[in-house]
Amino acid sequence: ASAYKPEEARVPPAIQFPPAPISKFKIALCQLSVTADKERNIAHARKAIEEAAEKGAQLVVLPEIWNSPYSNDSFPVYAEDIDAGGDASPSSSMLSEIARSRQITIVGGSIPERSSDRLYNTCCVFGTDGKLKAKHRKIHLFDIDIPGKITFMESKTLTAGESPTIVDTDVGRIGIGICYDIRFQELAMLYGARGAHLLCYPGAFNMTTGPLHWELLQRARAVDNQLYVATCSPARDAGAGYVAWGHSTLVGPFGEVIATTEHDETIVIAEIDYSLIELRRTNLPLEKQRRGDLYQLVDVQR
Repeated sequence: ASAYKPEEARVPPAIQFPPAPISKFKIALCQLSVTADKERNIAHARKAIEEAAEKGAQLVVLPEIWNSPYSNDSFPVYAEDIDAGGDASPSSSMLSEIARSRQITIVGGSIPERSSDRLYNTCCVFGTDGKLKAKHRKIHLFDIDIPGKITFMESKTLTAGESPTIVDTDVGRIGIGICYDIRFQELAMLYGARGAHLLCYPGAFNMTTGPLHWELLQRARAVDNQLYVATCSPARDAGAGYVAWGHSTLVGPFGEVIATTEHDETIVIAEIDYSLIELRRTNLPLEKQRRGDLYQLVDVQR
């Protein structure tokens, strides 16, 4: 096996898997209904986070584009200046305040972000002190065309992010992706090589690709990298211009579905046990079996 040079399959070599600050905790996936009323959406998300915290969740995940309808027409109208904060970003201000008051970690789904003359699809991660710990701008824009089924071009209004996002929190090291990012296994592999315990993908798969690929991709990213994957979708609104598939899910490091739901509004509460990561990596020692003599994953930023 040593001839395979497994340490050379990651360039630079994979970061040693870090000890998590907590072994077991509850995660909440808030599958929210979204309307055209932004103030209502913010208040509604706040109520769901409060409920999740009361049920013992230490990590709360929100859906992709939860403060706005999902449409190119809406993104510029609902966009917020996250860096300015305060009244310029009521959505992120709410998340910051409730993270601090409830002392929970929040992966804040995503909202349209305005920065100078550009718009981004952006996820904010807040720590238990209410401070913004990370900001992930969707790297892979959702530009697809399946004739007679679904056509959407995020690039008409949005700019692609330029950086992977991995963040150390009170509930472990988390890699962030948004919806379409989940299709690109290299990003998940990169997060795995950077020592992530958990990957979070706020997403809004549609009625065409959702039934086929949503769960499949989550399980693939989890089993390939032997870590946890959590996704959070908006609830389905059959009358919306873009109809979300729903089915927010938590997948374990063996590719097992730990908790999921259907398409209605709900809060999924489940337990994450990081000791299972070590167990599965002992059962299947992929890291020691990689063929660094044949292939490499190159982490450009490292």
